[in-house]
Amino acid sequence: MSTATVIPIQAVSRGCSDAPVLKERGQREVFCGLTGIIWLHRKIQDAFFLVVGSRTCAHLIQSAAGVMIFAEPRFATAIIDERDLAGLADCNEELDRVVTRLIQRRPEIKLLFLVGSCPSEVIKLDLSRAAQRLSTSFNPSVRVLNYSGSGIETTFTQGEDACLASLVPSLPAPTPHAPAELMVVGTLADVVEDQFARVFKQLGIGPVRFFPPRQATDLPPVGPHTRFLLAQPFLADTAAALEARGAQRLAAPFPLGVEGTTAWLQAAARAFGVSDQTLADVTAPARERATAALARQRAQLAGKTIFFFPDSQLEIPLARFLSRELGMSLAEVGTPYLHRSHLADELALLPEGTLLSEGQDVEKQLDRCRAAQPDIVVCGLGLANPLEAEGMTTKWAIELVFTPIQGYEQAPDLAELFARPLVRRTRLSVSPTGARTATPLPAGAARTEALPCN
Repeated sequence: MSTATVIPIQAVSRGCSDAPVLKERGQREVFCGLTGIIWLHRKIQDAFFLVVGSRTCAHLIQSAAGVMIFAEPRFATAIIDERDLAGLADCNEELDRVVTRLIQRRPEIKLLFLVGSCPSEVIKLDLSRAAQRLSTSFNPSVRVLNYSGSGIETTFTQGEDACLASLVPSLPAPTPHAPAELMVVGTLADVVEDQFARVFKQLGIGPVRFFPPRQATDLPPVGPHTRFLLAQPFLADTAAALEARGAQRLAAPFPLGVEGTTAWLQAAARAFGVSDQTLADVTAPARERATAALARQRAQLAGKTIFFFPDSQLEIPLARFLSRELGMSLAEVGTPYLHRSHLADELALLPEGTLLSEGQDVEKQLDRCRAAQPDIVVCGLGLANPLEAEGMTTKWAIELVFTPIQGYEQAPDLAELFARPLVRRTRLSVSPTGARTATPLPAGAARTEALPCN
């Protein structure tokens, strides 16, 4: 086993720790927080998400999830129709009827979330009181909680934050004199969670609990002896709720790329008395594989300029990874919200002088993007096609949330998500008439690789 010592991460100067941030409060282009149901319902396997909303809400979730009509997913929409809006029906009675029928049909449900939407917010439907009433009715077989995924209150990934924050009061207290425990907070793909669990076990750190758990009946205890690592940067409310229960957040960059993953693991190792040398020995094989794989991607990405529109709150950790490990230049890094405390370690690692923006005034930002003429633009689906029509290369921000990207093993896959659109662009040429034509591919290459899809 390698005996190489972990190289401490060195920031150049203070990076962007004290950098000014361009704050914009204009028209924005993002999905609402209902979208988080797509990955949450896959993670908590005995939970069900009932959106109280309109047919538009139902179409959004169905389209994003890609669930076929004959499937039985663990989410649904209780439609608010004209009778509800006109006050001709009692919304609470209707909701009770729908929930009762749902639980009778799906007895495997142990945790039911009532998810607020724009329509339920507009008609002032009190889902908190409804959740308390229904939880009492179905106790102890089903716990009913509520949170808001309304676009009025949340954007895209904030839906997960609202969901997990609503779960924190239900977390049990640890037993007296319980040893310190590590909690990893934020939804991770099962394969990534398993990888991290193995590393923590090899480091001798334990017990380690993941939140949210795969089963709603396996909620982790939380108290003054709990130390937690955020796996996602968009969990401000959840972190605050855990800290109010006495838990202590371990400050660290987020586990994207080799550097970020190493620093994230190192924060846990030091908190639990594990030496840097032990961490180096345990992680050496994975670090070496990932570093070698990233070197191949760096050849394609180094020197390329990237522009981030605000979407998922992953933008700053992604920018750090792309600039430091792949040599990309940052034209602008926009994020919906910038939590300086949670992102302090990330900001210190960004190149000094990076333009940071918080919030959005989409027309002004589009003008800055056009002026910068970046090699690749990370943005939401609503902006991608128009920018592609203008000749820019884009990457859908939503794909970076739906794809496993954390950890050593996923670092090359994360880099490839950015390299792939640029590779496609180089395989396309534009004729004098403006029509795109594919350049010849190497013998045996799949023709579909040249299609201009994101």
